[in-house]
Amino acid sequence: MNFLDIRTDFAFKKVFGSEGSKDILLSFLNAVIDFAGGRRLTDLTIVDPYNIPMLKGMKDTFVDVKAELNDGSRVIIEMQVLGNSQ
Repeated sequence: MNFLDIRTDFAFKKVFGSEGSKDILLSFLNAVIDFAGGRRLTDLTIVDPYNIPMLKGMKDTFVDVKAELNDGSRVIIEMQVLGNSQ
């Protein structure tokens, strides 16, 4: 049986990209991201990953998750994969 690589945008969004999986994604992100001062993610919004650049010549940006921390600050979370040998 073949499985999708969860590190790809397609598979990540299939597993975590719905309102029904928001709690699972929130728990997962809090488990893998260590914010300074004991801060934790409290809420998140899964957004359309394709944003057209505002200025000609700028690169396209891909945003996966906008999140809020327990101190009220907001962060953008993107998944980056480096050195995938598969």
